[in-house]
Amino acid sequence: MSARLLRTALVLGFLSAIGPFAIDMYLPALPTIAKDLHASETAVQMSLMVFFLATALMQLICGPFSDIYGRKLPLYLGLVLFGIGSIGSAMATGIEMLIFFRFVQGVGASAGMVVPRAIVRDLYTGVDAARLMSMLMLVFSISPILAPLTGSFIIEAFSWRGVFWAVLLAAIIGLGLLLFVQEETRPAEKRISGGVARALRGYAFLMRDGKFIGMCCIGGFCVAAFFVYIANSSFIFIETYGLTPREYSLVFSLNAISFFGVSQLSGMLASRFGLERVVSYAVSGYVVTMVLMVLTAIFLTQSLWVVMAFLFIGNGFLGLVLPGTSVLALDDHGEIAGTAAALMGTLQLLVAAVAMGLSSLIMNGTVLPMLVSIAICGFGALVLTYVTIMRRGFSAPETRMTEIS
Repeated sequence: MSARLLRTALVLGFLSAIGPFAIDMYLPALPTIAKDLHASETAVQMSLMVFFLATALMQLICGPFSDIYGRKLPLYLGLVLFGIGSIGSAMATGIEMLIFFRFVQGVGASAGMVVPRAIVRDLYTGVDAARLMSMLMLVFSISPILAPLTGSFIIEAFSWRGVFWAVLLAAIIGLGLLLFVQEETRPAEKRISGGVARALRGYAFLMRDGKFIGMCCIGGFCVAAFFVYIANSSFIFIETYGLTPREYSLVFSLNAISFFGVSQLSGMLASRFGLERVVSYAVSGYVVTMVLMVLTAIFLTQSLWVVMAFLFIGNGFLGLVLPGTSVLALDDHGEIAGTAAALMGTLQLLVAAVAMGLSSLIMNGTVLPMLVSIAICGFGALVLTYVTIMRRGFSAPETRMTEIS
């Protein structure tokens, strides 16, 4: 493993994780926020929804912007906006004010969600890109492991407002890494011209690419499954199962351990079997696991530990799906990697936001509706995997070095 690869993974992983930190750290506090701001559970969940929607929609601007002006400028602007949103959220006096500044946070977080993936494509393709993407996921996955637990300590010591001061500090550290460590990977001679018209042409081209759209939406349904869990698990586990915020944080972190642990195998498995085969088998394994989880909950038991065992196994499969679909989607679009990464991120988050909204309509305070919603998302991913990959057969494994100079 080269020093450059490791350094890039650490920096990009941290920049990518700042936005999710703003989600995961305050998940244990959602019931407390509802009480403190005299808001309904639905209104508090809206602060999650607007963050996702802002991040999804602003990626459509941020991605082409990075193709035209380079990768670092949108990251600088995004971190500054994220910081402003963090300050406003920390000082919110009502749920409406919190929702507004969470939207501002989401706008800023969009750069960290899209630009690092474009940087991966600037540097590598194929198996090497999968290896770097999985390493980025390793750093990125520290967020759902450490963030809820860290958030529970911060909430206990400083109330839920302390969470937003903490993510402000993370944004400041990100600015330092961007300024002193991360180099520009989109030099002036490789930047595209044409402004809005060129971006629209790029999006039109990508929307006609069946493989690209298929890979984006496979990943989108898998992201949706996890976001359904994020949006509902704190209320169910704390209020129904009786966990404390800290116990919930520990339970939540188990999913991330499974995800990032298995994701580190993606490069090795891709070089041996091919990315398409790895993604297909991983999606299939995920769906089988989720269906068994739902059947067990209906006919046998809804024990917390049984549910968590199934989710632990399922999230291991997701650790192979998400890096693989990202690499496969971007491989053929190096010239407009920022635009492609933006559309991919937007599609994935929009699918996730719709899934969260629809799942909220059937929630009744018990765990079963959440589990059914997760399984439905997995089934959607499987259908798209069959249409996009399985039906036409698998490509041969790629083993050559593919660093782009």
